[in-house]
Amino acid sequence: MRAAVPRYVGAGFGDCPPGHRFGIYFPVWKDDWTIEKDQKSAALKQVLKLPEESVTQLSELRKRQAILLDAIPEVARLSIEAKSTAPFATGLGLEHPLENGFAFLNPYGLAYLPGSSIKGALRRAAEELAKDLVEANRKGWSQDSVTALFGLETEDRQKKHTRGVLAFWDALPRPAGNSLGMDVLTPHYGDYYRGESTPHDAGKPVPNFFLVVPAESVFSFHLTCDTNRIPEELGAKWQDLMRAAFKHAFDWLGFGAKTAVGYGAMQFDEKAEAEAAKEKARRKADAQRAAMTPAMRAVQDFIDYMASRHESLRGRPNRANGEEHNRARQFAKAAHEAADWTAEEKGAAVDALEEWLPKVVVVDMKDERKKLKLTALRVDG
Repeated sequence: MRAAVPRYVGAGFGDCPPGHRFGIYFPVWKDDWTIEKDQKSAALKQVLKLPEESVTQLSELRKRQAILLDAIPEVARLSIEAKSTAPFATGLGLEHPLENGFAFLNPYGLAYLPGSSIKGALRRAAEELAKDLVEANRKGWSQDSVTALFGLETEDRQKKHTRGVLAFWDALPRPAGNSLGMDVLTPHYGDYYRGESTPHDAGKPVPNFFLVVPAESVFSFHLTCDTNRIPEELGAKWQDLMRAAFKHAFDWLGFGAKTAVGYGAMQFDEKAEAEAAKEKARRKADAQRAAMTPAMRAVQDFIDYMASRHESLRGRPNRANGEEHNRARQFAKAAHEAADWTAEEKGAAVDALEEWLPKVVVVDMKDERKKLKLTALRVDG
């Protein structure tokens, strides 16, 4: 079995992303360019694993989305971290030699869930909530809020059509085990579906293999809101409304294809939410650090070190003349000798020494101020 490419291209495509192996370099063809039916599953198995380069690329793409989102005000964005509880399929109707396609984001060749599909699933969830006969079950949704957030769509999409205030980003799932999965459906009434016979139990079922993103994969959903156009009464609660819509979609609807038979089921992922919050805090700290002068970075490095030691010591300072004490002495000496530090920067160094040294080292600060010449350091600045 080989891919439909010129011979000079070669035959080893193991380092390509899954989407490229599934599309451009799919190794399923015989020499006469026909497909041997019992080789479909073997060919699909060569597509599943994400090579190391794709794992890195996926991580960077997800990080880029998060960084772009950081630039948007809190009131105008929402991120939801979820984990799939069943296999997820998308793009099965796309053309492919195996009849079942799959949605890959090109040129990266990575599985994804289009923002338009996310919007469709959440709109349906919101409409179901808005139509619930029990007010408490609506979670604040009404038809007016559905129209405002998602837009107005008429059946012919011509007479009256308005744009909603929400924008839905494509979701790039992180597959469990860094690998796609393979599933199979076995229709028993193929002849009947093709209009060749009446339904009966004597048909010959033909296994139909297709790609999935396996259960336990992590999905990050991002959406933004045009706060300049949102109705005033929704401005403070649109995020809560969307969280309720996500929960309803997770519990009852699912995402992607074949949701009616259990595919695409998800749940909120608290662990991933916590990890995302930590990563966001790190990005913020990195951005703040990048904006600092070299002197203020040196001050922050000293504070970070002493704060870390304070946490490790659990409030029990070490004896004098140890590593922490020597670190403080070196920091004070560097501040004294720095000719390009401003008065504000040297003052910040003094404040850091006076706050953190007694927390980490058993010292007499009155005596220590003299030894480290902190008063002179502040005056010199």
